[in-house]
Amino acid sequence: MKIDYSVLEKRIKVIFKNKKLLTKSLTHKSFNKEKNNEKIEFLGDRVLGLVMAKKLLEIYPDEKEGILDKKFASLVNKKTCLEIAKKIDLQNFILTFNLKNQKNIIQDKILADSCEALIGSIYLDKGFPTVEKVILNLWETKIKESIITQVDAKTKLQEFSLQKFKKLPIYKLISNTGPRHKPLFKVGVKLLNTKLYISEGKSKKDAEQNAAILCLNSIK
Repeated sequence: MKIDYSVLEKRIKVIFKNKKLLTKSLTHKSFNKEKNNEKIEFLGDRVLGLVMAKKLLEIYPDEKEGILDKKFASLVNKKTCLEIAKKIDLQNFILTFNLKNQKNIIQDKILADSCEALIGSIYLDKGFPTVEKVILNLWETKIKESIITQVDAKTKLQEFSLQKFKKLPIYKLISNTGPRHKPLFKVGVKLLNTKLYISEGKSKKDAEQNAAILCLNSIK
C-alpha cells in the first residue's frame, strides 16, 4: 500500500529526515505486530502533555491547580486528539489491516492514538522546539477556547437560588482529612427545600465548586 506522506508533511509543515519513523508512527499493530506505533504513541502522549502544561502556565501564571487540571484535561484528551487528527485528514495516512482491499474505515480510537504517535515521531525526528511549534499551531483554536472565561458553578448556583428562593445556597464543611501536603475536603451544599449535595476536592474551594456542580446537575 503506497501512501504519499509528503501531503501530510505539508499540512503539518514538517519535513521528516527519517521517513521510516513517520511511517512507523502511523502504522497500527493490526498491520504490523512488530513495527507499529504503540511505543511512539506512549511518547507522544507525554510530549503533548508537556507542551500543554507549559502553555497553560504561561497563559495562567496565577491560576489554581484545580482549574489548570480541568483545562489541561480538555486539551489532551482522546476527543480533542481525534478532532485534531480529522483536521489534518490523518485517516488517509494510517496503515491498518484491510481485509480484501475493502475501503478502510479507521476507528476513532486508532485515529486519536495515531495523532499522539505522530507527535512522538516529530519530537524524535526534529526535537522539542519543532514539535512544540506544531502542537501549538494545530491546537491554536482549542487553546483559545480554553481562555474564554466561564461563569463558575458556585456563581451559577447562587444566581439560581436567589432567583428561585430569594436565598443564598448554604455550604457546610463536612470533613478535612488526609496529610497536610495532600488534604481532602468534603463539602455539602443545599438550597431551600433540597437535600444536602456532598462532594470532595483538594481544597475547600474546589470541594464547594464540585458540590455546586453536583447540585446544579441534579436540579436541572
